[in-house]
Amino acid sequence: MNKFFTTAIALVMSSVASVAFAQDSAEQTEPPAPQSQMRPADLDALLEQVRRGRVTETSEHREREAEFRARRDQQDRMLTEARQERGAEEKTAENLERTIQNNEQRIRELDATLQERLGELKEMFGVLQQVAGDMRGVIEGSLVTVEYGKAERVDGINKLIEKASRSSTLPSIAEIEVLWQQMMLEMVASGEVTKFDHTVVASTGEKQTVPLVRVGNFNLVSDGKYYDYLAESGNVVELGRQPSARFTGSASALVNAEPGETVAFGVDPTRGQLLSLLIQSPTLQERIDQGGAVGYVTLALGAIGVLIAIIKAITLSITTAKVRGQSKNPGDPKASNPLGRVLSVYRENKGVDVETLELKLDEAILRETPALERGLTVIKLISAVAPLLGLLGTVTGMIATFQAITLFGTGDPKLMANGISQALVTTVIGLVVAIPTLLMHSFVAGMSKKVIHVLEEQSAGIIAVHAEKEHGRAVSS
Repeated sequence: MNKFFTTAIALVMSSVASVAFAQDSAEQTEPPAPQSQMRPADLDALLEQVRRGRVTETSEHREREAEFRARRDQQDRMLTEARQERGAEEKTAENLERTIQNNEQRIRELDATLQERLGELKEMFGVLQQVAGDMRGVIEGSLVTVEYGKAERVDGINKLIEKASRSSTLPSIAEIEVLWQQMMLEMVASGEVTKFDHTVVASTGEKQTVPLVRVGNFNLVSDGKYYDYLAESGNVVELGRQPSARFTGSASALVNAEPGETVAFGVDPTRGQLLSLLIQSPTLQERIDQGGAVGYVTLALGAIGVLIAIIKAITLSITTAKVRGQSKNPGDPKASNPLGRVLSVYRENKGVDVETLELKLDEAILRETPALERGLTVIKLISAVAPLLGLLGTVTGMIATFQAITLFGTGDPKLMANGISQALVTTVIGLVVAIPTLLMHSFVAGMSKKVIHVLEEQSAGIIAVHAEKEHGRAVSS
């Protein structure tokens, strides 16, 4: 009996512990009971406590079960609503898909009707689009656009091209007239010379507003300067290098001309291409620089030869004038000219015989000859050396050209241009120096020989007169 009660008490205690743990889990806010309270006084109290725990646990289970059922019903309602909404959306999607198919079919039918009704108009709009595209390119690069503005002329044509390229919309008559108006403006303005203020970019990079003159569709000038129109940026730029003075002078005259006044002006019919080639041609200084050291040496020698020839021509001209004046007055010899000095020798030796007098006069002429011929040898030498220096420059230039070919091949002609330029320019420089120095040497040498011939002629006359006098004295004696 005692063993039975002991076992029953153990089971009751485990049940009470389970109930107490469940109550602690359900009501976490309540503090745990002291251990003295968990120990019942007798078996009846323990049994009562177990019964209360079962009742509490059963009520909690029922509440949870009711809550779960309520939530299950709510989920069922939500699922039902979601299925109903999905069904409605599926029906809407089917309706929209049928509408899209019907619209696509309608669009194809209308497009076919449009193409059928367009007929030849479709080809016309294709030609219109092509002509408008070509005209847009002409306008963008035209000098007329500088005066009338790029945006004002191109925007209308862009709209026309856009509409002509689409089959859904057609350009209107007003939009087509824009193309016709711009074509007429281009034709009429290409034959006009107008003056207007415009902002340009100077060679220094600064922007300034100047009175610009447009000569048709060919040139832009202002204040003796030529300008170029850059279609990409829309800027009017001063040429970095202006053409020769005869062209810039005509540009100045055109800018300052009055309305109706006729002015000679060099027009570039290629719209700047010939002008760009003209300003790219090297100047005289650049040509000389291409000759290199040989060209500079040749020119220096040529300058020396020309200077000597000029000085010699001046001195010989003065000497010839003095000799001519002395020949008119042989009785009064002067020491300031060669003839006067030769006549002075005769005056000093009138009493000698003919042979001695002849020797004396020849000596006087030989004394005057070096002064008269001084510098002629240098001029002749320079005229002979200049072509040889030109040939030297030609050879060195060709050597440089062949070296460039050896290093870089013949793919790029610019690599050989330097040597070829030196070869040709030095040859030209040598001939340019040799030809005038040779002519000046001939001229100066002729003047010198003329003076010497006068001296020899006067000397021969003096000897003849002296011989006649001596012969007369011999006959009379």
